[in-house]
Amino acid sequence: MTAMTADSTLTATAAAGLPTIPVDGLPFVNTTVSPLADHIVAQAAAGRGGWVVTPNIDILRRWRLDADFRAVVADANVFTADGRPIIWASQLQGTPLPARLTGSDLFVELVGKAHAAGLRIAMIGGNEGAAEAAAAKLLPQAAPGSVLCLCPPFGFEQQPAEMARIQQLLTEGRPHIVFIGLGSPKQEKLIQRLRPLAPQAWYLGVGVSFSFVAGDVKRAPGWMQRSGLEWLHRLTQEPGRLARRYLVDGIPFAVGLLWRAATRRGRVTVS
Repeated sequence: MTAMTADSTLTATAAAGLPTIPVDGLPFVNTTVSPLADHIVAQAAAGRGGWVVTPNIDILRRWRLDADFRAVVADANVFTADGRPIIWASQLQGTPLPARLTGSDLFVELVGKAHAAGLRIAMIGGNEGAAEAAAAKLLPQAAPGSVLCLCPPFGFEQQPAEMARIQQLLTEGRPHIVFIGLGSPKQEKLIQRLRPLAPQAWYLGVGVSFSFVAGDVKRAPGWMQRSGLEWLHRLTQEPGRLARRYLVDGIPFAVGLLWRAATRRGRVTVS
């Protein structure tokens, strides 16, 4: 793996029509949840597709260090600052982002606005039944089946029959907005494969968001989210799976991110 230099930028990608602020070389969209949701709904309604990636520290670290992952997300249109340390870094470098913009918050806002605009929605992945439960909570008055939900089994990406089911959902259902709840980098790799099948749609990788809304997984209290401690809440829920991500990889990378941001203060160009 090769690390990106501090001044690297993702030249192949931009948030079309939206201002950005680069943090650690990645252009994060300089807006908040509601305006971004409005932008996506308007673009999707007009048949102009796109792709939102919501980097937390884990995703930003992977983008910075893994050339293969950078190639996967090279065609994404919008990057949002899902991780609190990214907000702190933007402040340290003198170009503060307005707020943390998480995939989970964007998911909730976008489902409501897309449905109100008459757009078709698809939810793929998550735990069994989580997508259906999330759709029922967010859209209690919606007609059954108005949101396309599919939970493929573990290892589906290596099973032609399962991939064919997903492809059929996209080609026959023609959704305007596609939420993929698989975790990174699996969700980004799947989106890269699916986009050519329905290029007019917007795609968002939303991790565990279906389960957050469904209530299967409890999200951290607001004070933990605001103070940058949401990772600790998640660690107590799944210590075996998340200990290395947060303690071995995440914390050292976050410290380095803040140091790099401080050294770039006054030298960052906002677009």
